[in-house]
Amino acid sequence: MTPGYYERLDFNSPLSGARADALAAALARRRPTTVLDLGCGWAELLLRVLAATPDARGRGIDNDERLIVRARAGAEARGLTDRLELRAHDAATPVEPADAVLCVGAEHVFGTQDGALAALHRLVRPGGVLLFGTGFWQRPPTAEQAAGLGATPDELPDLATLVDKSTAAGFRPLDLQTANEDEWNAFESGYLADLEEALMIDPSAADLRAQADAHRRGWLHGYRGVLGFAYLLLGVPSVR
Repeated sequence: MTPGYYERLDFNSPLSGARADALAAALARRRPTTVLDLGCGWAELLLRVLAATPDARGRGIDNDERLIVRARAGAEARGLTDRLELRAHDAATPVEPADAVLCVGAEHVFGTQDGALAALHRLVRPGGVLLFGTGFWQRPPTAEQAAGLGATPDELPDLATLVDKSTAAGFRPLDLQTANEDEWNAFESGYLADLEEALMIDPSAADLRAQADAHRRGWLHGYRGVLGFAYLLLGVPSVR
């Protein structure tokens, strides 16, 4: 049995529909004419931004062709195909700057958070904004908790340090939000649902069961309440 591929997730981050709509509205109020989403996945957030900004054109980039195919289907269903370009390649490939840039859960393509903030600052036009979705430690992790995420305790900052990093990179913090417990539970459960639904059909699939059980243990016994996720709306002053 082949499990689904992110089929039960609206977003590949701990993000509710209500928060996504609010973030899209906040970006729309800036009246961007160009919107760039780096690591867009199936582009659900980008599509919501374009729907809220009728005069804007969008560009979505992700290195996963399967997700880009899903994004194209979503754009067609919403009637947004004529205002959206979708490309499957590495999000770190050089692109033209935009009025509004989205980078949610994709900073790893730039190496580090610091590297991502520096690179993304160059991609936001003066007077524009960046929506930066990224992890932080809600409380100091143990080495074991960090290792469960493939990280080290000093690899992520706390929330205050994350905001300090953004200002050091030249941004002005316009808004700060963090994923709540319900968003985390829905995200983790949605990720696991592809595996669990496959196991409901074929419970003898040992590899799938081991994968699901390992992820659940890592979440519930490891980083739950330790790893946070922030949504920072960061502005670039009109005069750099």
